[in-house]
Amino acid sequence: MKQLFGLCLAWGASLVAATAFAQRPPQLAQPLTSRQVLQVWPGKPPGAQSSTLKESVMAVPHTNLHLVRNVGEPTLTVFQPKSGNPSKTAVIIAPGGGFRVLAIDQEGYWVAEWFAQHGITAFVLKYRLAPTPQTDEEVLPGGRVPAPPAPGAAAAPNPMMIPLPAETQPNAVADGLQAIKLVRSDAAKCGIAPDRVLFMGFSAGAALTAGTMLAPDAAQRPNYVGIMYGGPIGGPMPAIPANTPPAFLAVAEDDPLAGAAEIKFFDALREAKSTPEMHVFRSGQHGFSMMLRNGTSDHWIDELYWWMASYGLTKP
Repeated sequence: MKQLFGLCLAWGASLVAATAFAQRPPQLAQPLTSRQVLQVWPGKPPGAQSSTLKESVMAVPHTNLHLVRNVGEPTLTVFQPKSGNPSKTAVIIAPGGGFRVLAIDQEGYWVAEWFAQHGITAFVLKYRLAPTPQTDEEVLPGGRVPAPPAPGAAAAPNPMMIPLPAETQPNAVADGLQAIKLVRSDAAKCGIAPDRVLFMGFSAGAALTAGTMLAPDAAQRPNYVGIMYGGPIGGPMPAIPANTPPAFLAVAEDDPLAGAAEIKFFDALREAKSTPEMHVFRSGQHGFSMMLRNGTSDHWIDELYWWMASYGLTKP
């Protein structure tokens, strides 16, 4: 139940953060409608179940942001540098949203555009999600995030609070691993090196990222990872296999959802001699992404870029 409540809060945090701290996004160099979109799987994803639900985009009330829901066929949206000396590095980005929605703007497209403007090819991953009602009103009654029940009070019926299907996270991790395989297979076409693939994710997307990082088959793992206010969720800390990719972790000290868990993940990686790097910002709460918080967490992407530079990932 604790895991379920945390994930539901995580998707709600995406909405609250977007509403309270929306800033002017990076100027997209190319309209989304004209960008290349790659199908992650050559056919139906393994384990895909028939559903009448269709992928949809929901506007976040009082902002210019959007959430993607009911993803059944994973895709990668491509952001390539326009000019300059592009790096041979590829960054795959998994937005968060509690495995029910994707905070596609502030944890996806904006981040990808930033990398493209810094000479790095980026891919925004839409991975499979738990089903949600088709209508926006059922998800956000009256355009508001449903408040959690008071202690001891019975919870009102809420489709976003039902348990996640057991296959939700394994399917998402499978989509992430297949996305890595696809990017590597298209490396020559995209002008990238197959051994310079960085996979990063936010919140639930960070849990997905951790899943790719800890995959039993080392050949399937990304070469580098970025864990943004998230990581393994539920149950005991998973075993850390040998030769896990170098990891950059970032979280806010005042994050009530991921703060303690991410620090424990960092400690586990360090004990396994994985040489992780962690940044704990004094403020930012959960979901700071590309939002303006007037604190040091505003500069997380600069810190990530400098970490990448230490591995030579920002060079051609």
